[in-house]
Amino acid sequence: MTGIILLDKPKDITSFLAIAKVRRIVNEKKAGHTGTLDPMATGVMPVVLGGATRFIDYLPSHDKTYRAKFVLGFKTDTLDITGKVVDRFDIKADCNAVKTALEGFVGEIEQLPPMYSAVLKDGVRLYELARKGIEVEREKRRVTIYSARFDSYNEQNGEYEITVECSSGTYIRALVNDIGDALGCGAVLTQLQRTSANGFNIEDCLSLNELEEKVKNGEIESVVIPIEKALESYSRVVVTQAQANRFRNGGELDIERLKIENVPGIYTAFSPENEFLGLGQIIQDSDSLKVKKVFVKK
Repeated sequence: MTGIILLDKPKDITSFLAIAKVRRIVNEKKAGHTGTLDPMATGVMPVVLGGATRFIDYLPSHDKTYRAKFVLGFKTDTLDITGKVVDRFDIKADCNAVKTALEGFVGEIEQLPPMYSAVLKDGVRLYELARKGIEVEREKRRVTIYSARFDSYNEQNGEYEITVECSSGTYIRALVNDIGDALGCGAVLTQLQRTSANGFNIEDCLSLNELEEKVKNGEIESVVIPIEKALESYSRVVVTQAQANRFRNGGELDIERLKIENVPGIYTAFSPENEFLGLGQIIQDSDSLKVKKVFVKK
C-alpha cells in the first residue's frame, strides 16, 4: 500500500507506537510520519506508507494549528501535566491577564526546546538525558506564532483553552510555560490536540478503530491519499512517454524540450497519462531537469 493515511493519533501512546499500529492494521511494512506528537497529545498525524515514504523529506513543512488547555499555579519537569511538580505558586492572574500575556507571544519569538523533547544534543535525544536526570544547555530557536486565540476558561477545574497557529518546530508546552512565566505563577499544559498539519485537517482524520473498520469492509483504498496530493505546492510538469521512460531510469530531461520556463526549484513530474513519476529539480544556470526522486510503489 502506497500513499498517506490521516490518523487522529490517540492519547497516551507514542508516535512510534501509533505508526506501528497503523502498519499492522493495513499490513504494510514501510511506514513513517511527518512529525511526532507527545504521548499525551492527540490529533493530525499523516502516516506515509510504502513507496511514498521516499518523499517524506520533500513534503512541504506546512504550519500547524493546535488546541491546547492549561492550568496555572505550578510547573513540572516535562512542562505538562504528566511530569513531576518542581514548583508551586500563588495564582494572582485572571482571564484578562492570561489574554494579555497570550497576545504578547504573537509574532516571531525565541523558544527554548524542552528537555523532554526529541531534539538532538551531541547525537543524543534530549528526553534520553532528561530521563537520567541530566539537564544540558539548549539553544533557543526562532519560531512564529501566527495567531493565539483565547477560547475559554473553566471555573470548575481552572483550565484555560487556547487555539494556536504556528510554524513547524513550535513547542506548545514551551509556549504555555512561557505564558506562566510572564504571569509570574507558572503554567502547565493539560491537553493538546493538533488540528491541522501538512495541509491536512482533523476533520479528515481517522481513529485507529475507524481505520480497522475500513480494512474490514474493504474500503481502505478510499481513504489512502496519493503522495502527489501532498506535493501539490511544487510546480507541475507533464512529459512525453519517451521522457517519462528516461526519467524513471534516472536520466535528466532537457528544459527546452519540456517547453517550460527555466525557473530553479523542485517539480512534480507526470506522464502523459497523468501518472506520478517523481520529483525533478532545476538548479541555477542549468539547462536540464535533474531527477531528484523516482516514485516506486514498493
